[in-house]
Amino acid sequence: MAVKQISVFLENKPGRLAIFTDVLKDNDINLRALSIAEASDFGIVRFIVNDVYNAATVLRDAGYIISVTDVLALEMPDKPGAMADLVRTLGDAGMNLEYLYAFTATKAGSAYMIIKVNDVKKASEILNKNGIRQVDQETLKDI
Repeated sequence: MAVKQISVFLENKPGRLAIFTDVLKDNDINLRALSIAEASDFGIVRFIVNDVYNAATVLRDAGYIISVTDVLALEMPDKPGAMADLVRTLGDAGMNLEYLYAFTATKAGSAYMIIKVNDVKKASEILNKNGIRQVDQETLKDI
């Protein structure tokens, strides 16, 4: 059960992130999760939003180079060791994580993780088999 993540390349200069987030704000797009990986001149902003189509459209119209990628969104208990158990499950099944980022939400006792793997379908099957709850795009809007 893949969800859509948008990635944007941003110039690594003061104020660029503010301009980018203003575009989202001005178009009523709500960030649900966010990760920034920096390089010397540019950073990659990876994020989940409440409205993928609208976000992709307004960002392209604003001149941003974007990509939309399938990732998995997982719910896990908000307790020590939950992440270790989850990544061990994938590793034991031979799945390599390309990257991940985690966040919490208002639902008490739960934490969430966005993961990128090379085979989303296989990872989804492994997670289902091991009772790890995947979250869909609609659910992410409300957490």
